Amino acid sequence: MAKRQNPAEAETPVAETPEETAARLKQGKGVPTPSRREQEAARKRPLVPTDRKEAARAARAKQAEAREKARIGMAAGDDRYLTARDRGPQRRYVRDYVDARFSIGEFLIPVMLIVIVLTFLPWPAMQVYGLFALWGFFLIAVIDCFVLGFLVRRRVGEKFGTTKVERGLRWYAAMRALQLRVMRLPKPQVKRGQYPS
Repeated sequence: MAKRQNPAEAETPVAETPEETAARLKQGKGVPTPSRREQEAARKRPLVPTDRKEAARAARAKQAEAREKARIGMAAGDDRYLTARDRGPQRRYVRDYVDARFSIGEFLIPVMLIVIVLTFLPWPAMQVYGLFALWGFFLIAVIDCFVLGFLVRRRVGEKFGTTKVERGLRWYAAMRALQLRVMRLPKPQVKRGQYPS
């Protein structure tokens, strides 16, 4: 007759990593189901890490990696990383249309910087001419934004249907057109003249 083994003398199960547990569970039939004790031992984690500094360093590195991944994804126009303002096929279409177009408003910031420099010159006539030029340029940029809004609304209506046009697309297009091309986020995905179909 076989001698029964004392439970106290039995080997305690070795805790396996979650990866090993997942790999073992994926094998399917032909492998014995792990006991409850084995599963609980595999899930046990210390509440407080033994080396807090190392744990904090690892957490910071993980957060930095996630932020960098999100930044690259947003710059590339990946929908998973875009804000709610930039998400959706209509917004993508508007971005591509604005980026393919030459907009007067994108040069507004450089013109403002030139006018600021002119205000420091000792000639009052240059300052006055600079201010008039700035206001004239600003007016032309606003007119250009109105034209852009009309074109965007019409093009989106033709592509997606007039009843399904999202609200705020004109404003979205105008705000993107007033930014320098290199400063736009998400980054332009099309070249100039490469209008979306």
